[in-house]
Amino acid sequence: MPSRSGSLWHGPQPEPKPGDLIEIFRPFYRHWAIYVGDGYVVHLAPPSEVAGAGAASVMSALTDKAIVKKELLYDVAGSDKYQVNNKHDDKYSPLPCSKIIQRAEELVGQEVLYKLTSENCEHFVNELRYGVARSDQVRDVIIAASVAGMGLAAMSLIGVMFSRNKRQKQ
Repeated sequence: MPSRSGSLWHGPQPEPKPGDLIEIFRPFYRHWAIYVGDGYVVHLAPPSEVAGAGAASVMSALTDKAIVKKELLYDVAGSDKYQVNNKHDDKYSPLPCSKIIQRAEELVGQEVLYKLTSENCEHFVNELRYGVARSDQVRDVIIAASVAGMGLAAMSLIGVMFSRNKRQKQ
């Protein structure tokens, strides 16, 4: 595949092969697609999204429906960088390539439920490749929020204890 300005592989990345997961680096999140060959990917997009929408794709968080689309990878990535990222191959065995592509192609054009926390683009492609719907982005946000919440709770507790200790000394 010829390189297009802005759509650069990170380091010496392999050309995508059918069935590969493609991670697209949007400004505030990662968009995911599955490569089906001949330059095309299958991915979830809100009904109003245009290819390569980039930051406008954040609007997908506000919808409960998505369309399964088959589009050129270069169009979907737009000016955003992307890479092959089959990150769960060490945990799960990928389904046979022909099955991944067949399942993806059968879904093209369908409207499906979309939930940021349980049925997003990352869940979608992992389900196609591994038969396991999962999203590390969602998990990471939940963990970060939990850690931040625990930190705030700990700081509040320390503040309460410090003020009690101060009052007792007076």
